[in-house]
Amino acid sequence: MNRKVLGSGLLVALPLLGVLFVNLGRDPHTMDSPLVGRPAPSFIFTPVEGGAPITLQGLKGRPVVLNFWATWCIPCLEEHGVLLEAAMRLGSEVQFLGVVYEDDAAKVRSLLTERGKAYPSVLDEGGRTAIAYGVYGVPETYFIDAAGTIVAKQVGPLDPQTLEAHLQKARGAVR
Repeated sequence: MNRKVLGSGLLVALPLLGVLFVNLGRDPHTMDSPLVGRPAPSFIFTPVEGGAPITLQGLKGRPVVLNFWATWCIPCLEEHGVLLEAAMRLGSEVQFLGVVYEDDAAKVRSLLTERGKAYPSVLDEGGRTAIAYGVYGVPETYFIDAAGTIVAKQVGPLDPQTLEAHLQKARGAVR
């Protein structure tokens, strides 16, 4: 075997293996976001069910759970029950918002009728808000405190324990 070819192959392979090894223990669902600790980008949404537009400014004073989801997203459907239960339990303390990501309003209304709703789902016209928040897939959830600062981001479906941990961060500024 040619030593130069072997050496070149090792020079390419070893750094890649090193990067893989270093990231082996990281949880892909807890993605760092440059937005955590910063003011949440403002938004104005049209509710899927109709009604007055919803803005971030109008929600200040209460923590906000901003969940980007879609009807075609299986993990989104899996976490729907977790969000629904939490919204019914905490609806007076925390504002939950479902942001429809690259989906059709009629499909969303049908799914919500079938599976239940306890908080508004809104349309992100043109995906502007998803871009502002750096969403690259669904589900992604942002936790915003009462002052309008993003305190946590969750990539992937929420389970009750993770939701509660992030809610504690969001409610921390109120207590």
